[in-house]
Amino acid sequence: MTASAATGARRTAPARLTSGQLPRFIEPMILVGVAVVVGVVLFLLTRDFNAGLWLFLTAIAYLVAVGVASSIVENRRKATDRVVRGLVVSAFVLAVIPLVSTLVTVIAQGAQVVNWQFITTVGGTQFNPETLEVTYVPGALQAIVGTLIITGIATVISVPIGILTAVYLVEYAQPNNPLRRAITFLVDVMTGIPSIVAGLFAFSLFALIVGPKAFSGFSASIALCVLMIPIVVRSTEEMLRLVSPELREASYALGVPKSTTIMKVVLRTAASGIVTGVVLAIARVVGETAPIFIAASFTDAFNANPFSDPMQTLAVMAYTNYSFPTTDIAASQAQAWGAALLLVILVVIFNLIARIVATVFAPKSR
Repeated sequence: MTASAATGARRTAPARLTSGQLPRFIEPMILVGVAVVVGVVLFLLTRDFNAGLWLFLTAIAYLVAVGVASSIVENRRKATDRVVRGLVVSAFVLAVIPLVSTLVTVIAQGAQVVNWQFITTVGGTQFNPETLEVTYVPGALQAIVGTLIITGIATVISVPIGILTAVYLVEYAQPNNPLRRAITFLVDVMTGIPSIVAGLFAFSLFALIVGPKAFSGFSASIALCVLMIPIVVRSTEEMLRLVSPELREASYALGVPKSTTIMKVVLRTAASGIVTGVVLAIARVVGETAPIFIAASFTDAFNANPFSDPMQTLAVMAYTNYSFPTTDIAASQAQAWGAALLLVILVVIFNLIARIVATVFAPKSR
């Protein structure tokens, strides 16, 4: 009886299905504690504070501490999960730090010079014949106008070519078509082409047509087209492939021609992604410096004619004022930071437009 009772007790004893659990906020508590300890030890050893070394050692010590604590209290699987999650967060922070640092620096430096007068004034050196003094007037109107004109022309040329090319690749060309393979190969090559090569191509092309003095905004637009077209083709192609084949078949079953089906069904369904890709392509090329510097050169004079004479853009303005300052170095650097801030604001506006357009043209919202 005693042995039977003992056996029954062992059988009815509940099995342990769960392990221990660390407190909910243990990870931030360990992080703060490790950061303080590492900071104190570094200060005692070096008598100095190195932010980069402190962050690196804190991350290593945190991963070790959280892994050991989880292994003791919980189990090996949860410890591995916490360590891997810490590695992912550390990689994210490492990637965000340069971005945040650059953004803060641009805003802090550019906000000192950017105002309404800076936006609406043509900047550059001015000579006073009465006092014989050369003064530097801050202003970015010529660069803003040049940026909008050059980017606008590039968009007008690139978007139709890119969308029509994607429509041909997805809707008309057969998978084994040699022309389709050639176009796909060329688009892949153009995607990885250096931007400075696009500028050299555009300048050489117009130098053959109009002569050695081929600097113009239109030449810079052609250089940007070389960079924009593959982005538009790839983004549009992927969006068209996401359109359900059943929609096409339903349209064909109703007797609708293929061209009308593409216009009314396929493109309208993929409009959200296509417009988003186009706007992101614009935001990608609006900050290019090398191709515009080569094809359109730079100038402080106001020029709204894209077919003759050099033209200024915000990216080139920031580069030239910082690399080739005038006698007033502080004013040139302030001009460069102001142009950089306006360029960042312009890119943010383009991305916001992409988000709004994607929401408006989404099939579910319609």
